[in-house]
Amino acid sequence: MTQSVLAAQLYTVREFTKTPADIAATMKKVRQIGYEAVQLSALGPIEPAELKKIVDGEGLTVCATHIGYERMRDDTQAVIDEHLLLGCEYPAIGGLPGVYREAGAEGYMRFAQEASEVARKLKAAGLTFGYHNHSFELESFDGRTGLQILYEESDPEVFTSEIDTYWVQHGGGDPAAWIRSLKGRAHLVHLKDMTMKGHQQIMAEVGEGNLNWPAILDACKEAGTRWYIVEQDTCQRDPFESLAISFNNLKKMGLK
Repeated sequence: MTQSVLAAQLYTVREFTKTPADIAATMKKVRQIGYEAVQLSALGPIEPAELKKIVDGEGLTVCATHIGYERMRDDTQAVIDEHLLLGCEYPAIGGLPGVYREAGAEGYMRFAQEASEVARKLKAAGLTFGYHNHSFELESFDGRTGLQILYEESDPEVFTSEIDTYWVQHGGGDPAAWIRSLKGRAHLVHLKDMTMKGHQQIMAEVGEGNLNWPAILDACKEAGTRWYIVEQDTCQRDPFESLAISFNNLKKMGLK
């Protein structure tokens, strides 16, 4: 088990993970940058046993995944078996499924309750459910944002967060305040920065944009964050270079 708290979200390099050979080459590059952990997302078809062999061969820890909620709900045992094989505690979903989102506040409430049931089954097997936000969850419904509804109406013992710093800022929220408000549930945090290109908000490497990283990292420590996961959906340069810039900047900020 790595002693590092930094991980690379492989969605950042999704164009380089389409085949097993691609995945192996990408894992090697990520490890060479200095990351000792990864979050699995957007991988091409690969058998879990082969994937396990690749990550073990590079000395990487799988800290979390992103998988579809429907699979988590309908094929729960297979999800459990795969995560136990990979030694990964945190299966997470990438956002609210459309059928719930379309129903507004009622959909958020229904998802919080139904996903908590799924999360309890995962918890019984030693796994922890995580929810990754975008900015649409910051829409307000009668004085409560969708994200508030999700966390207030779900079971805090089993339904945990994966706050994405960029998307919270994009939605007009305060990433540090959100992380702090989820103390004990903020096991995973996605780190990505925001900068401007003219009038347009764009993603940037951590430390290269305008987010308040001292406040965010202090909030993570206070909230008990276990994994600081670097993600950049869109890069202005080679995505491996972006991962390296974020990694080096975070090391300078005291993470390792």
